Amino acid sequence: MTGPHLSVAVERFPIAGSFTISRGSRTEAVVVTATLTIDGATGRGECVPYARYGETVEGVVAAIEAVGPAIAAGRIGHADLAGAMPAGAARNAVDCAFWDLAAKRSGVPAFRVAGLDALKPLVTAYTLSLGTPDSMAEAARAAAHRPLLKVKLGGDGDPERIRAVRAGAPDAMLIVDANEGWTPENLADNLAAAEAAGVRLIEQPLPAGRDGALAGIARRVPVCADESLHGSGDLAALRDRYDAVNIKLDKAGGLTTALEIVAAAERAGLAVMVGCMVGTSLAMAPAILAAQRADFVDLDGPLLLARDRAPGLRYDGSTVYPPEPALWG
Repeated sequence: MTGPHLSVAVERFPIAGSFTISRGSRTEAVVVTATLTIDGATGRGECVPYARYGETVEGVVAAIEAVGPAIAAGRIGHADLAGAMPAGAARNAVDCAFWDLAAKRSGVPAFRVAGLDALKPLVTAYTLSLGTPDSMAEAARAAAHRPLLKVKLGGDGDPERIRAVRAGAPDAMLIVDANEGWTPENLADNLAAAEAAGVRLIEQPLPAGRDGALAGIARRVPVCADESLHGSGDLAALRDRYDAVNIKLDKAGGLTTALEIVAAAERAGLAVMVGCMVGTSLAMAPAILAAQRADFVDLDGPLLLARDRAPGLRYDGSTVYPPEPALWG
């Protein structure tokens, strides 16, 4: 049996302005795209290597290239990926390419294979980068028409930032994301500021592995695990510290595993956010399938870019529409 040919490319897309979180700033999104081709049909998947987990563009490219010969020889198929590649960005790109290829070859949309009757449009969060309270208030005013804002925090002065954003966008629902930037010493003050501002969700306030303080406090604002969550096996250990989990395809290692984690989180009674790295519409498209039952959706990557790939997803304000087959799935 002969399998599809796998190729890989590195692409760069400029970010509109810059994107800043507690770990630094970027002015471009560097994405890695895997392409599978067989019998005239092509499937694609995109990933974003994440330095937080020790990933580099070069390492992800090498990991994808390494499985190419076995895929071409038919020794590794879609069902074998989880055993052949570790969870992470590289597996995500190949997994999503397999989903897309299957849809293109069969004519059966990926969402139907995922057990969904249809795809509905979703309201996504829109991210405000970390900055001074004044700059974040200005950004909030410019985005105040959007129903859901995600506010990047993670430094001294976060209560002032939270108050400034709330003043700039008094009617928006707010999620705040500390990206592991808080400490046990400032946790109480930051939580109080979030509660006073009517924040609906707090993402990863403390560093993964050093978040035990969350188990001993009354969480009046729900707290969401991001960097503390990788696979469904983590869920049982998270339940005393977190009320929700942020599932990203790049962390999970693809749509296949992300769908499994969504189902496991629901069984565990945890709220679900489906999030993203800063990537193009090709990365968001499969995540839309995982996000169909999510409580919070954060798939705004293309909205943060100066230029998306074409064809891309259709965004109407903060509403993102399901992908057309020409893009993915």
